[in-house]
Amino acid sequence: MLRQVIRQSRSLISLIIFVSLLLFNWSNYPVVPVAYAQSETPQSIQPYLDRVIERVTEFTLDNGMKFIVLENHEAPVVSFYTHADVGGANEPVGKTGVAHFLEHLAFKGTTDIGTTNYPQEQKLLEQLDQLSAQIKAAQKANKTEQVAKLQQEFGQIQAQAQQLVKQNEFGRIVEKEGGVGLNAATSADATMYFYSFPSNKVELWMSLESERFLDPVFREFYKEQQVILEERRLRTENSPVGRLVEAFLDAAYTEHPYKRPVIGYDEDIRNLSRSDVQQFFDTYYVPNNLTIAIVGDVDPQEIQKLAKIYFGRYPAKPKPPQVTAVEPKQTETRNVTIEFPSQPWYIEGYHRPALNAPNNAVYDVIASLMSDGLTSRLYKSLVEEQKVALVAQGFNGFPGDKYPNLVLFYAMTAPNASLEQVQTALQAEIERLKTEPVSEKELKRVKTNLRATLLRALNSNSGMARLLTEYEVKTGSWRNLFEQLDQIAAVTPEDIQQVAQQTFTPENRTIGRIINKQ
Repeated sequence: MLRQVIRQSRSLISLIIFVSLLLFNWSNYPVVPVAYAQSETPQSIQPYLDRVIERVTEFTLDNGMKFIVLENHEAPVVSFYTHADVGGANEPVGKTGVAHFLEHLAFKGTTDIGTTNYPQEQKLLEQLDQLSAQIKAAQKANKTEQVAKLQQEFGQIQAQAQQLVKQNEFGRIVEKEGGVGLNAATSADATMYFYSFPSNKVELWMSLESERFLDPVFREFYKEQQVILEERRLRTENSPVGRLVEAFLDAAYTEHPYKRPVIGYDEDIRNLSRSDVQQFFDTYYVPNNLTIAIVGDVDPQEIQKLAKIYFGRYPAKPKPPQVTAVEPKQTETRNVTIEFPSQPWYIEGYHRPALNAPNNAVYDVIASLMSDGLTSRLYKSLVEEQKVALVAQGFNGFPGDKYPNLVLFYAMTAPNASLEQVQTALQAEIERLKTEPVSEKELKRVKTNLRATLLRALNSNSGMARLLTEYEVKTGSWRNLFEQLDQIAAVTPEDIQQVAQQTFTPENRTIGRIINKQ
């Protein structure tokens, strides 16, 4: 719980490092356990939460698409959040990166938006697909002259197709009508699309968003392919931490698709075709796999009426296939080391249960205790007192949290300090969790911070929309969001010790290192 929200409150250097490192995984949002103890939520907060709950309505269309609506009439604005329950973990073997690729293409428009002449454009797009397949076949056969000739023809057709494209028309429509925050993100678990509008533009959003996924055109595919390859070069191949994390996950997981990068492998990205994206879209972007939250100055009855008109057009389809791979229990420490001209880094991860585990709240308290702010144990010990690290933090839910995942700790060594010193200092703090009960004073501070962080997240339309969809999809009900404070309050020092003893063992550990090589 609170993973994503907590990350947003961390130091700038940590954000820069791990946003580029985790790329598209920022979406591992808060989750709650199924079992919880008696509520200790402060009475001053509970009335506010009760009033919020009273303003939430929900409905499901006949085709299976779920809507959650929260009225907030404080300002004439509305935030929209579309959650597709599909991410990197759902991708077929050999087609990694397709979920993220599709996210890029979802902004390219429809047969009406983004084109000046779609019938003509469609013919050119089909020619590009055919030429691309011919180029790959010629390259495989080492027919250099034929490749050059086909590439020249490809460039000419692509230029013709580009002349028919109305660049970023979807975004320009949103901006022209007062929309803000148009964006999307892909994680190992899900793909999210979001933006906000003035409240008098609700029907426009209904029209745009429904058309976007009812009648998409994956134009500029080959242009975006190069953009994504450049993203991969920047964030992985030319990044020491990015390279380490990719190797680290490959070692930490042997069977589960969490081992694969969300952006995809270079070869897979290059070999993806428009038909691959279309097939993935047809399989996973079906009504019963989409959940939408609408928060702001709205009338729920009007929202339901408009949703039936616009999104009710989607035909019902079978539920998409689910991830069935199960990661075997780890039985020994695994090690990954890469050499790079960089300040040395150290990563240490431990397997933990999925988000619906009864002790899920305990893991979040541990993460906050170790990593949240200047009073956290890792900062005080490794950075402030021992001065062996410049950055020392960690979090839960890596690289996702829908399935059994990792508790991750990481540190960048300080000048004149060694990786061995960082590892020793980190291990000492982990051992403290196992052998020394957390004081009531420290635990109270952590719980207060977690509670405040959650309430801040609930203080905006967009934050609330995000959390409502996340809790609905990942825990089975948006109502679990409002039990979060009870989960935090119920954690005891004994819970922390027990979970730490079960989790932080050598046989459950994967270690990653960056060694500076000039």
